[in-house]
Amino acid sequence: MARDYRVMALLLAALVAAPFLGVYPVLLMKILCFALFATAFNLLLGYSGLLSFGHAAFFGGAAYITGYLCKDLGAGPVTGILAGTAFAVALGWVFGSLAIRRAGIYFAMITLALAQMMYFVWIQLSFTGGEDGLQGIPRGRLAGILDLSSDLNLYFVVLAICAAGFWIVYRAIHSPFGQVLKAIRENEPRAVSLGYDVDRVKLLAFTLSAGLAGLAGAMKCLVLQLASLTDVHWHMSGEVVLMTLLGGLGTVFGPLVGAALVVVLQNAAVFGRWTLVAQGVIFVVCVLLFRRGIVGEIAVLFRRVTRPPRA
Repeated sequence: MARDYRVMALLLAALVAAPFLGVYPVLLMKILCFALFATAFNLLLGYSGLLSFGHAAFFGGAAYITGYLCKDLGAGPVTGILAGTAFAVALGWVFGSLAIRRAGIYFAMITLALAQMMYFVWIQLSFTGGEDGLQGIPRGRLAGILDLSSDLNLYFVVLAICAAGFWIVYRAIHSPFGQVLKAIRENEPRAVSLGYDVDRVKLLAFTLSAGLAGLAGAMKCLVLQLASLTDVHWHMSGEVVLMTLLGGLGTVFGPLVGAALVVVLQNAAVFGRWTLVAQGVIFVVCVLLFRRGIVGEIAVLFRRVTRPPRA
């Protein structure tokens, strides 16, 4: 854990310095939001073994709630983010209660079906703006003092919230609760035989993951000042799976690396109209060369290099 703390400190220092070194704050904020989204998803898949294809419902749902409150009802950013996150927690509890009694492909299909139901609900509701979505969402002022229309001010707020979210996930996976999650992932019948309330633990993990995904969606809504159907579409659920697998499933820093790679590739103008082809080639190369994900392979290589020689 000491090595993790050192990496976290270096990463945090780099993120604090990045805007002053010429990195565009909005791109950094987008990376942070998707990194938190992928970290929340990794808590469920990487440590519980539950593959959800419905996480876009929490991400996009929270974005709609936050956008509606801030734009149409004049709520502040804190109220909007808290309301969006609370909505994601409640929706995660409902989805989890319906899905956790199934495993494998059945669990994945139930979450996908529920998320698609929510997608059509968002299309029908009038306040979501239909296919146009909610645009021009005001960022407002934090506590009525700090003007968040400034990209730099909002960046440090997003950085602080995302750091808190990463810390929650890190503490969860290194707590007795996290050890039970890993036991369920490795051998669920044995965890049941040891007396653990497996359904309750899985529901708690699902709800926590949904809440953090919603927190990421609420912040993304304020950063880009937009909430649209793209956020709740099943493609978004597939995208977060891709981010997690690229970075390293079941690793602490893998989702951060995967999210940064995907977001940077999506915003890279160097490939022009060949962007999608370039993305595909890079993803295939990563999958072939980094079967444990980028961070997973680096961790294995580091252990081999630092392993003491046999006597």
